[in-house]
Amino acid sequence: MSRNLHRLHSFVTDLAALTRRTAEEAEILSQGAQLLSALVAQDDWLPDAYAQPDPERYRQYLLHCDSAEAFSVVSFVWGPGQSTPVHDHTVWGLVGVLRGAEVSQAYRRTADGLAPEGPAARLEPGQVEAVSPRIGDIHRVSNAFDDRASISIHVYGANIGAVRRASYDAEGRPKLFVSGYANSTLPNFWNAAASPPA
Repeated sequence: MSRNLHRLHSFVTDLAALTRRTAEEAEILSQGAQLLSALVAQDDWLPDAYAQPDPERYRQYLLHCDSAEAFSVVSFVWGPGQSTPVHDHTVWGLVGVLRGAEVSQAYRRTADGLAPEGPAARLEPGQVEAVSPRIGDIHRVSNAFDDRASISIHVYGANIGAVRRASYDAEGRPKLFVSGYANSTLPNFWNAAASPPA
C-alpha cells in the first residue's frame, strides 16, 4: 500500500514551504487544510505499519516531524469504538479523515468547568477540521464505528508527541500528559529509488 508514498512526500514539502512563507495561523490553517484535504482524498499511500489498530487504545504514529519541530504529521488509528478523553493541544492542528469516520465533540470552558460546544461533528473521508487555542482547542474524538478501524491524519504546529498538554475529567480538572508515539521508525519517503514519483 506504500507504492504512492510520494503523496506524503509532496504534502510534507508543500506544508514546509507554507510554514516557511508565513507564521500567520489563519493562513496556515486555511491553506494547510487544502493540502491535507488533497492528501486524505487518496487512500493509497499510508504504509500498513502505520495503520495498525491496538485492541486496548487508539494509536498515534509519527509520519514526519519537521527538523525544527515547526510541525508534525501523525496517523491516528482508532480501533472499533475507541475514543480519546477530552483533551487540548496548545498548538494549531488540522485533522483529516483518511479511512472510516470519526466524531469530534468540541468543548468550551465555563465557570463550572467544561461544557460541550455545539453538536458533535462527524468527519468522513476527505474532510478536514481545524483546532487551535485561538479558535477552539478542547475536544473529544471517537471512532464513528463499533465494528471497524478508522484512520485520520493529523498535522500540528509542533512535535505533538513531545508537547505537554492536558486531558480533562468530567469536572474540567486538567491532568497533564505528553503523548509520545506508538512507532520507533518513520516511513522513508525520501528514498526516490524505492518510491519513485508518479
